[in-house]
Amino acid sequence: MINKAWIFLFAAAIFETGWTYALKFLSFANLKLAWTTKENISQASFPFIAYVILGGANIYCLSESLKEIPTATAIAIWTAVSLVLIKICDVVYFKSPTNYQEIFFMSLIVIGIIGMKQYAAS
Repeated sequence: MINKAWIFLFAAAIFETGWTYALKFLSFANLKLAWTTKENISQASFPFIAYVILGGANIYCLSESLKEIPTATAIAIWTAVSLVLIKICDVVYFKSPTNYQEIFFMSLIVIGIIGMKQYAAS
């Protein structure tokens, strides 16, 4: 059965994925323009606001999960799940090309996540 710490860990990975894309679209040059032109406010500030909120939620959820899950296990799974989610978003939303080798190695990561979750001492 999955407990609260594991839910926090997977939530942290989801927030990490969102935080990564907020960082990708964050432009400090546009953010400075937002203070002078009203049209740019929402366009420039949304990635910054998302960056702050998602980053905070990521750190909160990860810190809650670390209270029950061993640190090495939690960080390994958090990183791996984030990586897989980022790749899925790249392929589905941004139409990034992929190949069988990437799918194979992502499958190995997923198998590792399942194995670590199954046999983690928590």
